[in-house]
Parts: sequence; C-alpha cells; structure tokens
Amino acid sequence: MINRILHFFKTGPDRPLLQDVGAIRNLYDSKRRRLFLWLIIGYGFFYTCRLSFSVSKKPMLDAGVLDVQQMGIIGAVLLYVYAVGKFTNGFLADRANIGRFMSIALLLSALANLLFGFTSGFFLFIAFWGINGWFQSIGSAPSVVSLFQWFSKRERGTRYGLWAASHNLGEGMTFVGTAFIISALGWRWGFLAPGIACLVVAIFMLRNLADRPQTYGLPPVHEYKDDEPDPHSAKGESIGQLQLLVLRNPLVWIIGLSSALMYVARYAVNGWAVLFLQESKGYTLIEAGSVMAAYPLVGIAGAISSGYVSDRFFKSNRIVPALIYGAFQTAGIALLWFTPPGQVWMDTLALALFGFGIGGSIVFLAGLIAVDMMPIRAAGAVKGIIGLFSYMGAATQYWISGILIDNTKFVVDGETSHDFGPAFTFWIAASAASMGLILVVWMTGRSGRAAAKAGEVELGSP
Repeated sequence: MINRILHFFKTGPDRPLLQDVGAIRNLYDSKRRRLFLWLIIGYGFFYTCRLSFSVSKKPMLDAGVLDVQQMGIIGAVLLYVYAVGKFTNGFLADRANIGRFMSIALLLSALANLLFGFTSGFFLFIAFWGINGWFQSIGSAPSVVSLFQWFSKRERGTRYGLWAASHNLGEGMTFVGTAFIISALGWRWGFLAPGIACLVVAIFMLRNLADRPQTYGLPPVHEYKDDEPDPHSAKGESIGQLQLLVLRNPLVWIIGLSSALMYVARYAVNGWAVLFLQESKGYTLIEAGSVMAAYPLVGIAGAISSGYVSDRFFKSNRIVPALIYGAFQTAGIALLWFTPPGQVWMDTLALALFGFGIGGSIVFLAGLIAVDMMPIRAAGAVKGIIGLFSYMGAATQYWISGILIDNTKFVVDGETSHDFGPAFTFWIAASAASMGLILVVWMTGRSGRAAAKAGEVELGSP
C-alpha cells in the first residue's frame, strides 16, 4: 500500500526526446503558462486554509471557545508540525511529481479545515490543526522545485518574485474575505468557507500543474532557453549526494536562522495583529481586517520588486537588498506599536511598510539567497532546511507570544483586554537580529572571496 502511494507521487521516467522543434516549443510554452498561473493561484489559496485561525480568534474568544493561551498552543502545534513537514517534504519534492504532490496536499488541508470548523473540543482542535500543518508544509518547496525545473536561470529572479507574491494574495483574501464571512455567519464559517474553496482549487491544480519537462519528452530548461546549465549536473552526482552537499554548507544554516527570526516578526503580525488592532486600538473585526489588507497588498509590491531590484541595481547580489527590505520590515512593526489609537492612516502605513519589507525578505531569506548558492536538483532540500528553521521560529513565536500576551490581561468594564508591549518588544528585537545574521553571511562571503583572490594571486606569482 505504501509503495503504491510512493509510486503515485514519484516523478515519472524520462520519455524519448521529441524531435519536432515546433512541438517542443508549443508544449513547453503551454505547460509553462498553465503551470505558473496555477502555482500562483494554488499557493495563494494554501494561505486561506492556514490563516483562517488568525482571523477567527476574537470571535472564538468572545464565544468562550478558547482562551489566548490555548490559541497560542494550537497555533504553535500547526507551525511546529509545519516546520518538520517543510524539512521532510522539501527533500521529497526533489523526487516528486509536483503536480500530484502539491495538489493532493491542498485537498487534504481543505479537509482538515472542514473538520476544524465542525468541532469544538480543545484537543480535537490541536489534532486537526496539526494535521493541517503537515499538508500545508507541502506548498512551498514543490512550488520552488517546479519553478527551477521549468524556468531558466535568467528567468528565475522575476518568476520567483511573482510567485512569492502569491502568498500576499492569499493573506489578503483571508484578512478581508474571511473577516466578512465570519461577521455574517460566525466563526465556524471562517474554516468551512476556505475549506470548500480550496477543495475546488485543488482539482484545478491537479489538471494544470506538471511533472518535470523530461517526463513529457522535453529537453531540460537550460537547453530549451539556451542558458548555462547547473554546474553540478555535469558531474553526475545523485540527488542524495547533492542534498548532502546542501546539509553540510554552514551558510545555508545561518540563512535559515536569519529567516527564523524574520518569521517571528512575520507570524507575529499574521497571528496576532488582528486581535491587537481590535483590543488595543478599538477596531471592529471588519475594520481590523480592512487595515490589515494593506500588509499583504503592499507585500505583493515588495515580493515582485525584490528579484528585479537585486538583478537590475545590485548585479544579482541579494544581500544588500535583503538588508534594505529588512529595514522596512523592522520600521513597520515598530511604527505599528508606537502609533497611538485612532490613527487609521498611520496604522495602515505601518502595515504597508511592514508588508513591503516582509515581501522582499521572504523572497531573499526564505529561499532565493540559499537556492542561488546550491545545486538546482537539490532546490527542494534547500527550501526544506530554510523552511524548518523559518517555521520553528514562527512556532516558537506563537507560544511565547501567547504567554506574553496572556500574562498581561486586564479587565475594564467587564471586558478582558491585553497589553501587547512585551510581545512587541520580542517581535521587534527578532526582526532586527535577523538583519544582523544577514550581515554575517555578507561578511563571510566577502572574506571567502578575498581569500580566493589572494590564493589566485599567490598561485600566479613567479
């Protein structure tokens, strides 16, 4: 049974190469167009089944279904499972039929949301949200593997940035659309509606995503686009050897730790900002969702611009723009905290700054810097390691933030509220520390290049 399942998800064998140049071009263009569109749509909808809990928190608190500390535990369970799943499924993605692997994952995540919406017990909430975390973890690495299989090196920066913006679309749909649905129909529909929508999207993904080009009789993408090949592809190393090479590279681990700290800030806003805006700034749920929409919408601009900016103005150096986007992200979360209540436009500006910065930071820290450094055929392993770090950071944030926020609760006129000051201090410090680690990567890279240059000079001396 297990062998049948593994065979179903395994990448297919290479087919004989098509000989007709026109047929190759038509098939490549058709597959690339449909695949890229549904990678963006599909990955965006993954987020609607992940962030539904964030938008539902205040109604669930008001209904007495859960308290803040229980919410912190549930959120942390999803993210810890997600972190381990990112690592495991990243390594599997290098060997998988991406069309099947990613589509079935979204379908099962949708079912977990439906089950969550129909239950009321704390331990069942933990179980279903943990299951959801595992299938959610299959979204990112397969997407990146597919991008690297179907788009050449000259195209990847722009394509990666466009794809990375899809999570902002999903966040926007969740913060605005799910907020309206919950306000009209109750908190359960905050899980039922995304679940139903993702079931439909998963079916379309299964029809439009694709396996590797070679399984359709197409040449590798670098040959099709007349681009330089992956230097490791000519050495004949196996996927396992290339994945081991990734595991042994210390810079990948430092980038992973930097991404983990960035994800502390990211998931702090994803997970707690709606509640913060309602309790500390007096917004209704719909108002909070509308203000929050600035974060993912401007985040699209951050994600799309990041790859282009690094290619166009920094000669594909990703480190300097990563620091610039990190500064926007840190400034945005600090401004959100220091802005007094009643300043809607300042809150919107703060979330827009944060969104722009985080959009670029996700592109650089959560994938592009490390994947650029490593073999193409181990792209899934790179994403797996970075994802493990990132979501361990996000999960740890969730339960620490839950404790910090729950320990500061107070009652005014019979209504419980919370002081978010200690939590914001934690979030801002993590964002700043993430930038510090990227400086370490930069300085290490410069030292390595300087040593290599010195070696060349010495070898060339008479």
